Amino acid sequence: MARGQQRDDLLVDGLDDDLASVLFSNNNEPETQPTQPAMPAEQPASDDDYNTVPGQLAVDVYETADQLVIKARTAGVNKNDLDVSIADGVLTISGTLSSGDDTAATKWHVQECYWGEFSRTLVLPVQVKEDEVKAVLKDGVLTITFNKVKQEQAHKIQIQ
Repeated sequence: MARGQQRDDLLVDGLDDDLASVLFSNNNEPETQPTQPAMPAEQPASDDDYNTVPGQLAVDVYETADQLVIKARTAGVNKNDLDVSIADGVLTISGTLSSGDDTAATKWHVQECYWGEFSRTLVLPVQVKEDEVKAVLKDGVLTITFNKVKQEQAHKIQIQ
């Protein structure tokens, strides 16, 4: 028995006969039936699906020596449609992304962009001076900069 044949026999032992015949057949004829069932056509999401759950806003959060910086890509959002608030070390950014006037659309072919309300809430990783904050929207990027609260250095306590 050839080495390859012996290996095939070992593999076939645990397989169902129909599966084994498909896997190890030497038939080079084209298949007459698809190997996978046809996928149903993707149904576009309804407006109700988009309006029930707000979208998630991606953010970058980093520190410098004196500041905490949060950046969020908000391309296409008007600054009047943004709301940024902070309370007790929790930052919330929310708003609405409008697609413009697409009411004349009669048939959608692809709809990948998220349009509608979005929101993101973050617990800030360091203490900040909440009253010393700067928020700038430039070129589709919202940058929020906080001054950090200086942490006091530990003081050596003299034991008596």
